[in-house]
Amino acid sequence: MTAQPTEATLPAAAELSSSTAKLKRRGRGNSENDRAKVPWRTTLRRDWQLYSLLVLPLLFLLVFKYLPMFGNIIAFRRFRPGGSIFGDEWVGLKYFDMFINDGKFWQVFQNTVILGGLTLLIVFPMPIILALLLNELRSPKFKKLVQTVSYLPHFMSIVIVAGMIFQLFSMQGTINQIVEAVGGDPVSFMQRPDWFRTIYIGSEAWQTVGWGTILYLAALTQIDASLYEAARIDGANRWKQTWHVTLPGIRGTMVTLLILNIGSFMAVGFEKVLLLYNPLTYPTADVISTYLYRIGIVSSNFSYATAIGLFESLIGLTLILSANAISRRLVGTSLW
Repeated sequence: MTAQPTEATLPAAAELSSSTAKLKRRGRGNSENDRAKVPWRTTLRRDWQLYSLLVLPLLFLLVFKYLPMFGNIIAFRRFRPGGSIFGDEWVGLKYFDMFINDGKFWQVFQNTVILGGLTLLIVFPMPIILALLLNELRSPKFKKLVQTVSYLPHFMSIVIVAGMIFQLFSMQGTINQIVEAVGGDPVSFMQRPDWFRTIYIGSEAWQTVGWGTILYLAALTQIDASLYEAARIDGANRWKQTWHVTLPGIRGTMVTLLILNIGSFMAVGFEKVLLLYNPLTYPTADVISTYLYRIGIVSSNFSYATAIGLFESLIGLTLILSANAISRRLVGTSLW
């Protein structure tokens, strides 16, 4: 027979377990302190192969991201081709005042916000939905087939994608041939401003939704299977398991990607818009990046374009900082 613990032995056992826990915490704290006291030179000498892999990425960031920041000075100085790369004379906020009072800029700004908002509202949730649907498939072969087909558009060049769009939506394209076959009149999709946003968002979803599922599928594999078993025991069906187990399990990944997407909210795809738009679709297609290209590169008004680009960057920085702070306060997940 097993001896039952008496009232006298219970406090002693509790004290012993408390002392053991303190010793474990103390030992863990000592090991963390010892690890923190290792000089950085020792760590660098020991793991120099790993640190050497950072050289090229750091050089890339230095040359293409940080050094160009010095060029922002010409947003406050008058730049003339052939003169100093930092401008010839100080003009202050002249170029900022120019685009603030320019009605054309605010039309472009509105188009950028609308396209960015539609991309965030429609395209962002699609990889999550596709990942959840793929996670429910029980046929491995069919699952791999769907993944392969949905991944392929990501590897296509933007030029190829734009060419396919023109082949589909031009006056003699596939869509209009079908319209004429059923007795309708052809529609000039690529010349009508009201169709541009639909075409752009549809092509963006088709090209990016498959590739975006990779991170979510990886996050789904980290969910403990026992949580699904407990949910089934409690009587939860597949929808309730998805709502109460799957979605909370990938919440961290969702929030992180959402913050990154909000940060790039204003940077609507320059290449695709440039290849798809034309002067007839400027009222809905012209965005800040293409407007900067025409003003800065084509018209050689570099100081004015730099001022607009700096304004756009400040908006993006404000958005990502705000989204990160709100996410940390409400959800508990943030980038930093």
